[in-house]
Amino acid sequence: MSELGERRVTGHTVLMTDTSRPMSERPAGPLDGVIVLELGTLIAGPHAARLLGDMGAEVIKIEAPGKPDPIRTWGQAEVDGHRFYWTVHGRNKKAVTLDLRSDRGRELFLGLAERADVVVENFRPGTLERLGIGPDVLSAHNPGLVVVRVSGYGQTGPDSTRAGYASVAEAASGLRHLNGYPGQLPPRIALSLGDTLAGMFAAQGALAALYRRSVTGRGQVVDTSLIESCVAVQESAIADYDAGGVVRGPSGTRLDGIAPSNLYPTSEGTHVIIAANQDSVFARLCAAMGQPELATDDRFADHAARGRNQDELDALIGDWSRQHSPEKLTEILGAAGVVVGPVNTVAEVVADPHLKERGMIAEHYDERAQRTVLGPGVVPQFSDTPGGIRNAGPPAPGCDNETVYGGLLGLSEDEVAALREAGVI
Repeated sequence: MSELGERRVTGHTVLMTDTSRPMSERPAGPLDGVIVLELGTLIAGPHAARLLGDMGAEVIKIEAPGKPDPIRTWGQAEVDGHRFYWTVHGRNKKAVTLDLRSDRGRELFLGLAERADVVVENFRPGTLERLGIGPDVLSAHNPGLVVVRVSGYGQTGPDSTRAGYASVAEAASGLRHLNGYPGQLPPRIALSLGDTLAGMFAAQGALAALYRRSVTGRGQVVDTSLIESCVAVQESAIADYDAGGVVRGPSGTRLDGIAPSNLYPTSEGTHVIIAANQDSVFARLCAAMGQPELATDDRFADHAARGRNQDELDALIGDWSRQHSPEKLTEILGAAGVVVGPVNTVAEVVADPHLKERGMIAEHYDERAQRTVLGPGVVPQFSDTPGGIRNAGPPAPGCDNETVYGGLLGLSEDEVAALREAGVI
């Protein structure tokens, strides 16, 4: 059985990995001491748990025996039979297997929940209740437990029982309608944006609930949905419609009424982003272009005027920008205090010296592939208790069964072996 260190934090037993290293050298993070149980598969709920793990929480991912999370096989690159979505998505987690449909499986889960701080699940609403481990049951076993529930449409309401995926949430929320170009079908960004947004809101809710627990001593349910997460990021779209009847639509490479802020051509046939829609920044752009008079031109003198004359202004800036290379544009505008930047591919992002210096291009040692794989670093950064990447995605479902069931629940090697033989884990 794997050796496991223990310590007590706020009444809970906390798993400590890598006991050979002094405590001061182990990655901690602001959530060090918090235990998170992750139920569910694919993206939104597990993404929320990953964010908590990045900040130091001890995340235990629970998968059904013989039914691993499909995300383990996702990713567009395949090298020697391995794909790498899981490398990042599963980082900072332990992996155990458990059959929640069995009586013994539920008993073990409740034992884990008694020692945990947070449960994150993204089943269809009602699933936990049918399994006999709904929030009421969990709260009875651990009144301080925070239960984070992520679903397509939320735990209540007429659509709550519908299955939900990011693509549908992005479309039904109105978010997809805002993307693309007028008169064309609205494209999808090449990511599961709705899942990621829901995971971020769910993690935010978990943190708020943990803070409230520190005041009241009681946990609560955090109800996050994909569709509501997509609605929540749409700025003034609802207010604009309600107050003025404006139905916002796609505007291509710019935002209608916000100018200048667009893609502008370079002498090399590429483009850069120039954002100078604030009056003072626009004046600096005009000076850098050698046309300071544009800053006081009635067509462009303030935010509203620039919005009305956006096409004309974009043409003027484009005529100037296409005379210069992207490097020269960045040099001229950067020196003038104008916001400018490239449209990078992932290859250019990985090579970016600023991102590398900030630790945003981070190494993950993938045990399955026996190699180091780059991935995104931890956001946000903390001055006193930095988060970090303690491990990449666990190499196999249940690889931490002995560590967790032995160390956290105190089961013997024989008891763990018997559970495996019975198909409980």
